[in-house]
Amino acid sequence: MMMNSQALVPITVAKGDGIGPEIMDATLAIIQAAGARIAIEEIAIGEKLYTKGILTGIEDSSWESLRRTKVFLKAPITTPQGGGVKSLNVTTRKTLGLYANIRPCVSYDPFVRTKHPTMDVVIVRENEEDLYAGIEYRQSDDVYQCLKLITRPGSEKIIRYAFEYAVANNRKKVTCFTKDNIMKMTDGIFHKVFDQVGEEYPDIEKEHWIVDIGAAKLADTPEAFDVIVMPNLYGDILSDVAAQIAGSVGLAGSANIGDHCAMFEAIHGSAPRRAGQNLANPSGLLLGAVQMLVHIDQPDVAANVHNAWLKTLEDGIHTYDIFKEGISKQKVGTKEFAQAVIERLGQQPVSFKPVVYNAKPPATEKKPTFTPTVPAKKETMGVDVYVHSHTLNAGQLAEKLLAAATPNLKLKIISSRGQKVWPNGFAETFTVDHWRCRHFNPSGQPVTLADIIALLTTINAQGLDVIKTENLCTFDGVEGWTGVQGG
Repeated sequence: MMMNSQALVPITVAKGDGIGPEIMDATLAIIQAAGARIAIEEIAIGEKLYTKGILTGIEDSSWESLRRTKVFLKAPITTPQGGGVKSLNVTTRKTLGLYANIRPCVSYDPFVRTKHPTMDVVIVRENEEDLYAGIEYRQSDDVYQCLKLITRPGSEKIIRYAFEYAVANNRKKVTCFTKDNIMKMTDGIFHKVFDQVGEEYPDIEKEHWIVDIGAAKLADTPEAFDVIVMPNLYGDILSDVAAQIAGSVGLAGSANIGDHCAMFEAIHGSAPRRAGQNLANPSGLLLGAVQMLVHIDQPDVAANVHNAWLKTLEDGIHTYDIFKEGISKQKVGTKEFAQAVIERLGQQPVSFKPVVYNAKPPATEKKPTFTPTVPAKKETMGVDVYVHSHTLNAGQLAEKLLAAATPNLKLKIISSRGQKVWPNGFAETFTVDHWRCRHFNPSGQPVTLADIIALLTTINAQGLDVIKTENLCTFDGVEGWTGVQGG
C-alpha cells in the first residue's frame, strides 16, 4: 500500500501476554522516538479473553480495528492447551488472508553466539494451508487423521511472493523444500508450481531440495541458501531452526502478509516465567516492527531503528539471553536496552553493514498472485471405502466386500496404514482396525454417485462399519489418486 510520507498511518497494536506488554512498550518507545508516523489503536487479545470463555482469544469488535487499519503489530500470547481453544495466530492469518510468512534469519557474529557467522537466510512460509487447516478426525479406536490440504492457487501465491521478494531485495537464489518423493500429489503440486513460476524469473537461481536433506544442509551450511520457500509445516519448523542457528530465536521478527492486511510479530512465545521482571529481549518484536515500517512505506524510520539496534548490539549492550562474557560489555534489562537503542538513533553500525531500505516505487498495475485454474474434465472411476473393524483380518474383510460387490464396483485392493494387505498380503505386515478398501468398475468405465450409494448399501448389509469414502477421480484423464504401497 502506498502512504503519504507525512500522514499518520493507523495501526492496531496488541500487547499480548507474559512478556508481551514489556517488549511492546519497549518497541513502541523505540520506533516512536525514531519518528514513526503511526496512530495506534490498541486491542486486547489472548489469555485474558480465553479466561472469559472467548475461545478465539479475540473479541468481535477487535476484528473491526484490524480490518480498518489493515496493519497489526502483535506481541506474543499464551494459548491454553485443549478445551476447544484455537491458535489466535492461525485464526488471524487465515481470517485475514495472511498467506505469506516472512522470517529473516541473520547471524550477528561475534556479538551473538553462532556457528554460522555469515548466515543471512529468509524463510518464506505458506501460512494458510497444509496440515494447519486443522481438519482432524478420530476414525477408529486406533486411528486418528489430520488432512493435509495443498492447493494450486495457494502454492502459486506463496511461491510467486518468494520470487518477488527476492527481486525486490536483491536476492540471488530461491530454494524450494518439499517431501514430494513421498507425498507425490500434495508436495508434488507445490514443487511443480515452483518449477513453473521459476521460469518467469530467469535472473534468479532456482533449486529444489527434499526437505529432510535440505533441513540438514540448512543446519550445517546455511550460507548455501538465500531465500527458501516451503509449505506451512516445514516452514514453521525450519524457520525456528534457522533463527536459532543464526544465534537466537529471540532475535527474529516475522511478517505475515496478505493482499489486504498484514501482521508483524516476534517468532518467540510469551515466556510467562520471565514476565514482569524487566528481563525480556524486545529485539524480535522490534525487528518485526521494522518490517512493519517498511510495509507502511516508512523506510527511513525502519533503517534508523534497525541501524541503531545493530549499533547497540556491537556496542555490547545486551540482555541476559545473549550476554556473553568477554564480548558483551553491559547486561541490561528490557527498558534499559530500549533506552540504549533510542540513544543510538541516527548512528550507523561499524562492524555490521548499515541497513538501507528503499522507498516503494510508484504504484503500478498490481500483478496477479495466481493464475485461475481452468476446470478439467473430471470422471469418477472408483471409490475408496474406509472400514473400521478390529475383529476381522484382511482376508475375512475381503470375503465380505467381495460378497458386497455390485455390477459397477468391485473390490481390488485393501490396505492398512497405506500398506497393501490384500490380495497376497504378508503375515508380517502390522495392521490396525482401520482398512482402506479400493473399488473400481471392472469395465474400466466411470461410475456415478448412484453406483457408490448402491455399493455402500450392500456393504452395510454385510454389517461393516464404514468410516468414510474418497472418490477416485481422473482429471483430463490423469489419475487423481496415489497407488497403494506394496500394491
